[in-house]
Amino acid sequence: MRLRGTPDARMRAISLAARGTGIVAAMKRIAMKKNVVRGAVALAVVVAGAGAATATASTVASRSPGDGGYGFTSVRSGIPDSAVRFSVRSPQVHDGGTFPASAFADAFGCSGANEQFTLDWSGAPSSAKSYAVTMFDPDAPTGSGFWHWLVWDIPAGSTKLTDSLPSGAVAGTDSAGVTGYLGPCPPAGDITHHYRITVYALDTASLDLPSSTPAAVTTFTMSSHVIGYAQMTVNARR
Repeated sequence: MRLRGTPDARMRAISLAARGTGIVAAMKRIAMKKNVVRGAVALAVVVAGAGAATATASTVASRSPGDGGYGFTSVRSGIPDSAVRFSVRSPQVHDGGTFPASAFADAFGCSGANEQFTLDWSGAPSSAKSYAVTMFDPDAPTGSGFWHWLVWDIPAGSTKLTDSLPSGAVAGTDSAGVTGYLGPCPPAGDITHHYRITVYALDTASLDLPSSTPAAVTTFTMSSHVIGYAQMTVNARR
């Protein structure tokens, strides 16, 4: 393009053209930055969406058609990996079986006799200084299960637990606030409940806990003393 006019006029025209070129270049740089930002935002949205989809898939995967509509959560065991396994039996119930009607609770809508069954164990570590017994329902829709039965400070020489506690043993308080045995009574129409009956061999003669101690506190205190255990699972459904 040919510039006309005086030298001053031509200089002003050149200066304005240069400024215009600089402005255009600046605008291009701004547009490029905007595109980069838009790309980063789009990528972040995709990544976030993928994460949400993964989390949702994980949540859905933790549910199953047989969960009774409540789903399950995982909790840590109160039994260390180092604990030795031994054996437990009962004349009234057995592993994988069901409770007799007489063992059902006489509360929560059940009309059983709430009769405590007998436990016999063998093969426990010779170093055990006492034993404890619990019955726990992990399928109770409470978010933390339900403790039905706790007994501790059972003397080391014992190999059996009947409805008559040995001298020195403590009958604990269950999740219902009841001391002593409370039989099963799952909600009517609910899924099958799997009651874990456990005998613990402990390295201490006493937990030094009163019978009114909450079940979670009792089992937490006991967890650091478990050197062996015997367990059976007995089922119930209404």
